[in-house]
Amino acid sequence: MSKFIIKGGKQLEGEVEVKGMKNAATPILAATMLTNDFCLIENLPRIKDVENMISLLESLGAKVKWQGPHSLLISCRDLNYSKLDKEKVKSMRSSILLLGPLLSRFSKIEIPEPGGCIIGSRPIDTHLYGLRKLGVKIKEEKGIYQLKIKCLKGTTIILPEFSVTATENLIMIAVKAEGETIIKLAAAEPHVEDFCRFLSKMGAKIQGIGTHSLKIKGVKKLKGVNYKIIPDQIEAGTFAVLAAATKSKILIKNIIPEHLESIFLKLEQIGVKFKVFQKELLIYPTGNLKSFKLQALPYPGFPTDLQAPFAVLATQTHGISLIHDPMYEGRMGYIPELIKMGANATVVDPHQVVIKGPTSLYGTEIKTIDLRAGATLIIAGLVARGETVIDQAEIIDRGYEKIEERLAKLGAEIKRID
Repeated sequence: MSKFIIKGGKQLEGEVEVKGMKNAATPILAATMLTNDFCLIENLPRIKDVENMISLLESLGAKVKWQGPHSLLISCRDLNYSKLDKEKVKSMRSSILLLGPLLSRFSKIEIPEPGGCIIGSRPIDTHLYGLRKLGVKIKEEKGIYQLKIKCLKGTTIILPEFSVTATENLIMIAVKAEGETIIKLAAAEPHVEDFCRFLSKMGAKIQGIGTHSLKIKGVKKLKGVNYKIIPDQIEAGTFAVLAAATKSKILIKNIIPEHLESIFLKLEQIGVKFKVFQKELLIYPTGNLKSFKLQALPYPGFPTDLQAPFAVLATQTHGISLIHDPMYEGRMGYIPELIKMGANATVVDPHQVVIKGPTSLYGTEIKTIDLRAGATLIIAGLVARGETVIDQAEIIDRGYEKIEERLAKLGAEIKRID
């Protein structure tokens, strides 16, 4: 177990570069199973979720070799399904992305239900619904799923919800299915678009990329490619909130501005001063911030992974802010930790919190319960006066590469104790 110890209450300054997108990296790594050729994946973030996905692929027999700090050469030519590390599957939510390529590759598999962060109920019903539409036979017993296909034939699937990973799994099956598959109400987040572009470069035929309706014509074979993953939209937003909450001047480099439009809109409404360049975002120190209303929505709406960091910003604004996340009923689990630090916050129901500001935050010992809550509490610790100790810091490593080193370069007093 690790801890972060933070001495907060000071302005930061400097530059920080956004790493590759976590939520694009894991499905792209999974999709390398769809070809026997070598793939070179560049701009891979060195985070725990990526390491775990690579480990799962290696357990199947994949050969991997780092070509540089963030470039990985991978070959999935000789895979053995029977060697899959099923215990690791249970501990990692993004292992659900193995369903599509494993089925495409082996036709018959048995896999436990994936685990992951405690942010509420996240059943895989949408995945199973889509797979059944494609002709997959599914049995479940005591959390173990047996899946079998005889012949993959394209069809039309209307998803019951905008599920990112279900969309990605169905795409991975459809690209090699016979005929044409149409996926309606597909997720359209930037990382889903990036994933589709990766598959297209491999030879997949996908129309409607970046929209909620995808048309996929199956092909017999996909080829290996070199591909560079896009910058992480969520990490960029996290640093933007950190700068605004600590009233710091920070230049955030390596961004794609169009992926951050809903975030820019919210910062503008709050009164944060910032300037957007072609691939950079500069946040200026700003006082007299205004309260706001925020609702997490599927892209191009406000991302659910950033509502928690904005809650810290709400403690520093004037007035009453309302944050609503209808997606996961466990997303407000970080609020009791903020209250320990002095936040004036009330959880209205599992999906809504009201925060009154401005309030002074004070350092204390707190713990993170999920990845995004962890990043949120780091921001709170940097805002707070005195010393903050964040337990279970290793959870944050799932999505943020060497976060303490990068923050220290901005002037933050933060250290890790293992």
